[in-house]
Order: sequence, then C-alpha cells, then structure tokens
Amino acid sequence: MNIKRANINDARGIAKVQVDSWKTTYKDIVPDDYLIRMSYESRELKWKDIISNGGIVFVAENSAGEIVGFSSCGPQRDNKYSQYRGELYAIYILKEYQRSGLGKLLVMPIIDEFLKQEIFAITVIVLKDNNSRLFYEALGAEKIGTIDTEISGRRLSEFVYGWEDIRKII
Repeated sequence: MNIKRANINDARGIAKVQVDSWKTTYKDIVPDDYLIRMSYESRELKWKDIISNGGIVFVAENSAGEIVGFSSCGPQRDNKYSQYRGELYAIYILKEYQRSGLGKLLVMPIIDEFLKQEIFAITVIVLKDNNSRLFYEALGAEKIGTIDTEISGRRLSEFVYGWEDIRKII
C-alpha cells in the first residue's frame, strides 16, 4: 500500500471510498434512504473543497494506484472536549481492504501530523453501533463521552473516544 497526502485530484477516489464504505459499514445502522441518497458527485465536491482549503487528508492506494482508504484530521470541533486539541475526523476503508492493517497505516500519518503541531491529545467520534470503534479501543482510546446525532430522522448515539497522549500509540 502507498500512503500519501491527498491532493485535489484524489477527491473522486476519496468520494468513492466514502460512499461505498458507508453503504457497507452503516447498513442496518443508518437509515437506508440516507445511504441511497449519497452520491459520488456530491462527496467529490465536498472533498475538493476540504483539500483545496488546506484540509489534512491521507489516502491509501493499492498496487494499481486506486484509492482504497483514507483518513482525515484537524482541530477539535467540540468545545466540550477542549483539553483535546485535535480530532481524527474519519478513517474509511473499502470493505475488501478492511482488517488488513490498513487502518493503522492510515492512523500513523495523522499522528505524525499532530506531533508536528505539538498536539498530543485527540478525539474521534464513532457511531455506537459501528464495530470499528473496537479498532480505536485496541489503539488505546478511552471512551470519554456520548453524544446523540440525527440522520434522516433516526436518532443515533455516538461514542466520543480520546487519547490523552497519542505518542503511546506509536
């Protein structure tokens, strides 16, 4: 796998991974109508905007140069967790590449990015019913809160996980 910082030309591949992984990972968690409405085109526009505005995104490419996973991060978005200065916004991996060690490969450049900024405490928010939360727990994240969100009229619980010192992950 090749892990690299994303550029605007990667937006379409990132969008494909996001839409496809949502449809497999969140099936039976998120309402079907929301998943059906997700489109490559709308997600591509979003990722072009994020990347062109300096968003931190990394992609994983397979041997054919296709994007099969990505991760993104930035400043903590919730003042309730202000002691955590950074946030891992997302890691998405196509189903056929999950459970292969790729998640950890996508976390490492995020950690490096935060360390460069001298940010050591970070969070990640995960839907309670998403088993990927076990991945974060295996990396030493501890549950520090619960929040509710609504997607297509369905109320869902999310767990907020935190690492007080990401240097322990390495």
